[in-house]
Amino acid sequence: MFDLEPGKLIVIAIVALIAIPSKDLPRVLRTLGQFTGKMRRMAAEFQGQFMEAMREAELDDLRKEVGEMRDAVKESVKLDVAFDPMAEARKQITGAIRGDAKPSKDEDAAVTSFETRPSAAPQDEDSGLPVGEQVDSPKKAAT
Repeated sequence: MFDLEPGKLIVIAIVALIAIPSKDLPRVLRTLGQFTGKMRRMAAEFQGQFMEAMREAELDDLRKEVGEMRDAVKESVKLDVAFDPMAEARKQITGAIRGDAKPSKDEDAAVTSFETRPSAAPQDEDSGLPVGEQVDSPKKAAT
């Protein structure tokens, strides 16, 4: 800012020692230190305000971008009904328990191909498991 090099500072210090009497030198140095401290605090405060203004400007830009993305997603999706995955899962589970659930095309093809495959091992009529693989408790079935 002032472009003070070490050589220039030494010259200023020598001139100050010659020009200022020795009894006033401590008071002058204290005042100079206080002035320097005030200047540094003012510079730090200015820099902090400047950085906060930059963060706010970036935050406003980010808010604007997020708003634009949200509007674009709303335009592209346009959901007319509320999306409730838990209700859909509940409906599928209760339908499966009652036995009236219709599987999707992919599930229907998988079930059909599984059912039409001949089984190599004889199956137990009660559990549907191959003989010798019957489960005694629900804990063993889960593992």
